Amino acid sequence: MTANSNQKYVIGVDFGTLSGRTVLVCLEDGKEVADSVMNYPYGVMETELPGGAKLKPGSALQDPRDYMEVLEWTVRDVVTRSGVDPKDILGIGVDCTASTLLPVTEDGTPLCALDRWKDEPHAYLKLWKYHDAQEQATRIEAAARMANGGQPYDWLARYGNQVSAEWAFPKILEVLEENEALYNEAAYFVEAGDWVIWNLTGERKRSSCMMGYKYFWNGDFPDRDFFEAVDPRLSNIVETKLAGEILPTGSFAGGLTKEAAQRLGMAEGTAVATAIIDAHAALPALGLVGPGKMLMIMGTSTCHIIMDEEEHLVPGISGVVKDGIVPGLYAYEAGQSAVGDIFAWFVENCAPKACHDEAEAREMSIHALMEEKAQALPPGGAGVVALDWWNGNRSILSNTELSGAIFGLTLSTKPEEIYRALLEATAYGARVIMDTYRSHGVTIDEIYASGGIPAKNPLIMQIYADALNSPIYAATNPPSAGLGSAVFAAVAAGYYGSVDEAARKMARSEMICYRPDPVRAKRYDGLFGIYKKLHDDFGVEQVELMKQLRCM
Repeated sequence: MTANSNQKYVIGVDFGTLSGRTVLVCLEDGKEVADSVMNYPYGVMETELPGGAKLKPGSALQDPRDYMEVLEWTVRDVVTRSGVDPKDILGIGVDCTASTLLPVTEDGTPLCALDRWKDEPHAYLKLWKYHDAQEQATRIEAAARMANGGQPYDWLARYGNQVSAEWAFPKILEVLEENEALYNEAAYFVEAGDWVIWNLTGERKRSSCMMGYKYFWNGDFPDRDFFEAVDPRLSNIVETKLAGEILPTGSFAGGLTKEAAQRLGMAEGTAVATAIIDAHAALPALGLVGPGKMLMIMGTSTCHIIMDEEEHLVPGISGVVKDGIVPGLYAYEAGQSAVGDIFAWFVENCAPKACHDEAEAREMSIHALMEEKAQALPPGGAGVVALDWWNGNRSILSNTELSGAIFGLTLSTKPEEIYRALLEATAYGARVIMDTYRSHGVTIDEIYASGGIPAKNPLIMQIYADALNSPIYAATNPPSAGLGSAVFAAVAAGYYGSVDEAARKMARSEMICYRPDPVRAKRYDGLFGIYKKLHDDFGVEQVELMKQLRCM
């Protein structure tokens, strides 16, 4: 698309797990003028830091310099290549994974940038999938259940009556317990998205979306007594290390500083929107801004997000936040910690050499070959069923210490039968989540899917439609979450009066509908019954078995 001199534009920046993507879009219709993608130079650090310091199992750290390098390179790239006058770019929005946590000094300098902390893992960004703080999560949950005069705090029910190791407070408590000196030196703990906004505006503002889902915030934080019960040293954490104005999505967080504008090739004072969680930005990008529309964002993991006009307390979800995405609606989030990662694990570690050789000979990817072979099988293949807990269970069991399992293997089991069982297992996991939503009052009228998997894997989408016994509308050319961030930038810049109005004008959604086959759906009902029995046996009744295995 060629830039129009009379047109106005906004920028959306999507910070994912492995890379960042920036889009420059037209304010009138959301059409993309230019985009730019850059992988993080340091990537995800799971075994060692840049200087060679070794990391514990369960680590998933990042260097915050990656975020600024990606931001500056991709934004300048789209502005330069588009030929758009920077003065015609009215706003910039940012989405980011969460809770992706960073300890910083008073002026926002990451502690890992200081020589004395460069070899300390706790000084770096802890990515959302950092799971080493499970012990702290368990103790925080116990305090939330008992510290209120022996009764659970009311706010715990908004988070499914559980606490995830992926959230902020377990990660913060781990820092306090393992390196109190670093904890004390940290003036603030900030989300990566909020830290980027701070760098752009010079203003320390926090996102109500991130605070709501990852920090137990619902207009206010839990009381001082709760933090005192967790650890007396946390008693004043809200007033000190979490200080900063909390703003709703679509809010004006500030204008670009002169320095930031020069780095990005933009105009000083350009409106900057409050950050939002990356998965949540996908809904306005697709125009899903009303109640009853479930969106599965499917990639390495899956988020299940839906909005409702009322607040319902649903066990095992990641949270329900009023105005979490669109003002006036309650936004619910649940998720599966591994989906695409499971399929990648199989082809990288279990697919035999014969399969790899065949794929190479036929000039196709190993994934495409396994999908072709799996598609020829009936539901359940040869009676193989798996539990999809390769990276723990986020919803509804919320236990990162659970691990995957495959049942029904025999000496005649073929690789494609296992591969299909893994595809089906993730569909069963999604069904558990949706059944839980519905049984607790949340209305699901339609199911949508977006992300890398729905765009390129018809087999898995048909399996989901059959296993869920529901039509699924899959985005064939899904817009980047960056478009959703651009929608919020349009509101922050004042071009549109609401998120709803901006999304109606700017959203893009090219969909294909996968409809369930009645015969396959009936067979999947029986298979799901077996999955659910295994799910409850190993995830609830015998939950200690997998924990013991991981500790051996």
